[in-house]
Amino acid sequence: MKNANCKLTSSECDPHDRRGYRFISSQFSIFIFQFSFFTALFLLSSTGKGQRPQPTPPPDQEVDVLRTETDLTNLLFTATDKNNRYVTTLQQNDIRVLEDGVPQTVFAFQRETDRPLAIAFVIDVSISEERTLPDEKAAARTFIENVIRSDKDQAAIIPFEGYAHIEQGLTRDMISIYRALDQIEVAYPVYTGAAPALGAATSGPGTLGPPKEGTTAIWESITIACRNVLSRSFTQRRRAIILLTDGQDTSSRVPRSTAIDQAIQAETVVYAIGIGDKKYEGINKKVLEEITEKTGGRAFFPKKTSDLMEAFREIELELRSQYLIAYSSSNKQHDGKFRSMKIDVTNPVLAKDKLYLRYRPGYFAKKD
Repeated sequence: MKNANCKLTSSECDPHDRRGYRFISSQFSIFIFQFSFFTALFLLSSTGKGQRPQPTPPPDQEVDVLRTETDLTNLLFTATDKNNRYVTTLQQNDIRVLEDGVPQTVFAFQRETDRPLAIAFVIDVSISEERTLPDEKAAARTFIENVIRSDKDQAAIIPFEGYAHIEQGLTRDMISIYRALDQIEVAYPVYTGAAPALGAATSGPGTLGPPKEGTTAIWESITIACRNVLSRSFTQRRRAIILLTDGQDTSSRVPRSTAIDQAIQAETVVYAIGIGDKKYEGINKKVLEEITEKTGGRAFFPKKTSDLMEAFREIELELRSQYLIAYSSSNKQHDGKFRSMKIDVTNPVLAKDKLYLRYRPGYFAKKD
């Protein structure tokens, strides 16, 4: 007996008709598929609650375990003897680490020759560098060719005058690095690069005015390099700035101490190559020595092209001769305060050799 409410034709409602059977079977199959599909979606959404997928770091980067997931403090250092030769045979029991005068327990001690590098070339392009800039670019290119490994290291190109210009952010792309370096020109009468002008301070009522054309803002440029470039490299890299300038800062709106603090917070060593034109104000060696010493780097003052190449070679040797110490501070306060660090040579034989240890003098604790 047929259902009186059936709106199908007689052949579709007749259970003995095979065409009607195929139609009903297909409709039932579609229903089962839809039911299964929405059931699966419901189960996935239910089991996924509270479980957000964790972002995967890019394949060329390593997660900075020591820096972000624990309270371990990283400290890079180099050791040289009285003849200024690098000592590369130290062992953990040859030294001890003190923080604010308190001995610390060292969890890791190793030669640091293979850790990826992140290097920012911060290059003065004010008029005082007009005659030296070509040699600086050539020496920097040779350094990049010899040191930067395209499979793991990164470099950035940041020329500056009154403002900093990030012409190339951190990258492993060697062609982009060379292109940015080659295109740098002296800012005379104005800067002609493609990158926007960046400052570390905002000018306004009651503050210093914006820098004028032809000025030089060294401390602002270092601050920009640390804040905008190197501090964003979250991986476990050795961070360094190679600063090429005469040291004559004429327009920074932040003090030198701010640049030093920013470098320390970004765990960045500053190497300075003091170079300029004698017909201008000469080279301010004192300020360059101060900022490098307080960040664990060195200052070089080449007098000729061969000296410039040698300065880059010395930086290369130092980067290949570093040690890494990792320790957990006995001071567990997350107060954001500065903590001084000191490394003592405890091996009596090595102590007689009067080794010179170069490292940053402290760090800022995390702040809750």
